[in-house]
Amino acid sequence: MILTVTLNTALDITYRVRSLRPHASHRVSEVTERPGGKGVNVARVLAALGHEATVTGFTGGATGQVVQELLAAVPGVADALVPVSGATRRTIAVVDEQTGDTTQLNEPGPMVTPTEWSAFQEAYEDLLPSASAVALCGSLPPGVPVGAYAGLVRTARTAGVPVLLDTSGEALRRGVAARPDIIKPNADELAELTGSHEPLRATQDARRRGAGAVVASLGPEGLLAATREGRWRATPPTSVRGNPTGAGDSSVAGLLSGLVEHLTWPDRLIRAVALSAATVLAPVAGEFDRATYEELLGRVTVTGEASAA
Repeated sequence: MILTVTLNTALDITYRVRSLRPHASHRVSEVTERPGGKGVNVARVLAALGHEATVTGFTGGATGQVVQELLAAVPGVADALVPVSGATRRTIAVVDEQTGDTTQLNEPGPMVTPTEWSAFQEAYEDLLPSASAVALCGSLPPGVPVGAYAGLVRTARTAGVPVLLDTSGEALRRGVAARPDIIKPNADELAELTGSHEPLRATQDARRRGAGAVVASLGPEGLLAATREGRWRATPPTSVRGNPTGAGDSSVAGLLSGLVEHLTWPDRLIRAVALSAATVLAPVAGEFDRATYEELLGRVTVTGEASAA
């Protein structure tokens, strides 16, 4: 089982409109709802790849109930969410059908009390012995300590479970110091962490700060990885346009599934890039187009080299 942690779960709502125009009324042609938040998206993709996944984090209110009802219908994903008194947030993605561009609106999330945070930590510790890997994903809801991910990384390492951290800002800065096995920042998050806007230098610096491996998302230019085993760059064959919501989460699923399957780093990166591109092209946020994914697997380019023994 792969465990994904989403402290700030969400109900992802996607609106499709013919053309998005400021200061105008719009007729929505299609509405879809999915259980969301970064770790939930990761779990959904993992399940589609044939892995058992368990989702934990927080859920609350009427929106949280909808999230859990929708999650129950996802094959291969188990619900281990912890209840809170506040309401789970919503995220709104508005897709412009003419351009393919997406506008995203994200609510902040519920206030989490110290008692609720303690209950989550106990649930997390109980789940770790059954996990082959864990992903810690996304933003922190109000009330959760800024060093929360650092503590969760240490708990996973004590349990002997490899951990991937995908967050930003101060939560990432503190989390890296706890020595996660992998971090997956985007270019802006990596620059904020290291102060360097040169991706190769920044990935190396992030490793010196404590990360075992750094996989930086460069958007349409693919992934750049700095690991103990070597350095590689994986690039999609063409630039794709569409809804980017969940693309980074699909990359995380590719990296995690490759980890537990003991794939080489180049093969993990190929899978992650192909999944990311296939997610951008999918009609619904947080899904991926399987035919596109399978076609891209043979066309992603990887350059780089292994470290000297």
